[in-house]
Amino acid sequence: MRVTVELRHGDALLLLRDVGDETIDLVLTDPPYSSGGMFRGDRTRSTGDKYVQTGTLAERIDFDGDTRDQRGFLAWSSLWLAECWRATKPGGSCLIFTDWRQLPTMTDAVQAGGWLWRGVVVWDKTANCRPRQGFSARAEYLVWGTRGPYESDVYLPGVIAAATPRGDERRHMTEKPIGLLEQLIDLSPSGGLILDPFVGSGSTLDAARNKGRSAIGFELNDHHIETAGKRLDQTSLEAA
Repeated sequence: MRVTVELRHGDALLLLRDVGDETIDLVLTDPPYSSGGMFRGDRTRSTGDKYVQTGTLAERIDFDGDTRDQRGFLAWSSLWLAECWRATKPGGSCLIFTDWRQLPTMTDAVQAGGWLWRGVVVWDKTANCRPRQGFSARAEYLVWGTRGPYESDVYLPGVIAAATPRGDERRHMTEKPIGLLEQLIDLSPSGGLILDPFVGSGSTLDAARNKGRSAIGFELNDHHIETAGKRLDQTSLEAA
């Protein structure tokens, strides 16, 4: 089966309307968390201030859509998750990255979007994480939902350990490791179609291609769409 990757430049909520009904096998995405703080002043800081450790030498471009408050984040997430539900085949899945602050809200958003909430997957970032007093923030999470009943012969672990990319391997401020994404993509059938509405540097599309799946992805930020295009050896399609 021929593997194809389509990268489009524009707002996910608009571009999702062009995805056909019941065509997607797995939605796997890492949306802006609108996290990094407990108060409005914290949320409105740049993503570099919120998510880059002090003393980090590498300079990476900020990304958009990370300043919503809790209610705004829930409403916005519910909208694009509903579009993803429409585009996903019955029995298909979504896996949505989130952190501990937004985990309760994201589980609400998945259900508000029409998905049947199936559980939470833990991503253990191993030792490569920001230290803090008490317990370190060593884990992030994926909210797993399905479009209706789910039947599969795939059995995956509920906790997956994978270090975050470092140095030249890291093209985006919040990039997820390829090895982690490849394991998650195993939830989709062989030859399936993956959707990522928030592409970033293109790691999900890269992982999908590595696993023999076709993929569709969207990215709003001009810099990141260029980075993803270079990574995938293609030019993005502008939004209509």
